[in-house]
Amino acid sequence: MKIKILFISIILSLLFINAKAADNSILDIKDNDFYIGEENAPITIIAYESMSCSHCADFHNNTLEDLKKEFIDTGTVKFVFRDFPFNYPALAGSMMLQCVSNEVRYEYMNALYKLQKNWVFRDQSKTRSELYKIMQSGGMQQNEFDMCLSDVKLENDILEGVMNAQREFNIRSTPTFIINGILYSGNKNIKEFRQIIDKILSQ
Repeated sequence: MKIKILFISIILSLLFINAKAADNSILDIKDNDFYIGEENAPITIIAYESMSCSHCADFHNNTLEDLKKEFIDTGTVKFVFRDFPFNYPALAGSMMLQCVSNEVRYEYMNALYKLQKNWVFRDQSKTRSELYKIMQSGGMQQNEFDMCLSDVKLENDILEGVMNAQREFNIRSTPTFIINGILYSGNKNIKEFRQIIDKILSQ
């Protein structure tokens, strides 16, 4: 009888978790989401990126600033950054960005993408060492760096975000952009973003 009650309790717990997941969409902007732009902008772009992804670096280095000047700073677009790490360096980079204040996070993010070849390595110890050098130059101390990288809850939250994106939108590659609920896979240049945004605004 006790086993039967325990089994029923487990099933009910799983149903509750699944129901809760179904209620929450990745399209919902949460309190802990990091974004730039006006909160009530008519267009929302959610970007899933991996810090070790060369195509994501290309987007940050060659497209994002134009997008920011034309559409984000002018109040047309709210741009939400979401983590989608594929490997250890990407996970470590994502964790570092979540351990700095939002006031400087955008600058740190772009710096890590610009310096991607300097700290992304297969050797985890080399990745940690080179990543720390970059974070240290911004004022982070060794104990803060180590504490951030050992934060299991933070790591689990990031990985849970990856699973939610895979479950709801079948996201498998980076960068992936969800623009007003529509998924666009792969890197996009400023011309492509203009076409997508202009089409939405004309509807």
